[in-house]
Amino acid sequence: MGPAHPVRIEALQPPVHRFHRLVQTIAHDIKAEERAAARKREREREEQLAELPGGISLSTLEAIASCESGGDPTAVSSDGTYRGLFQFDYATWSSMGGSGDPAAASVAEQDYRAALLYAASGSSPWPVCG
Repeated sequence: MGPAHPVRIEALQPPVHRFHRLVQTIAHDIKAEERAAARKREREREEQLAELPGGISLSTLEAIASCESGGDPTAVSSDGTYRGLFQFDYATWSSMGGSGDPAAASVAEQDYRAALLYAASGSSPWPVCG
């Protein structure tokens, strides 16, 4: 074998730059797809909420949920009594047509059941947050 020839680092730069550009392009595309999916989910949620009973606005529901559970649909009170976005107890959840665990229900269902409760009782079920 002959003497080793040093590889010039400059020769490697163009492929590395192309690779980095490719990674950046893919990352940009992924972020764009995530933003589009988030917008689609929000549009679908708004469409579902447009048909809610009681005339409650999306902003009112969001304010109650934020206050009650910090906006966490899986939130459970420390004693386990109150559950989900709107901190339903099982009896109230059931009286609004819900079944199972409120904290396991979809956000759309929790919103719907809260709107039904609001239509029936106003903000009184949420004395601090309503």
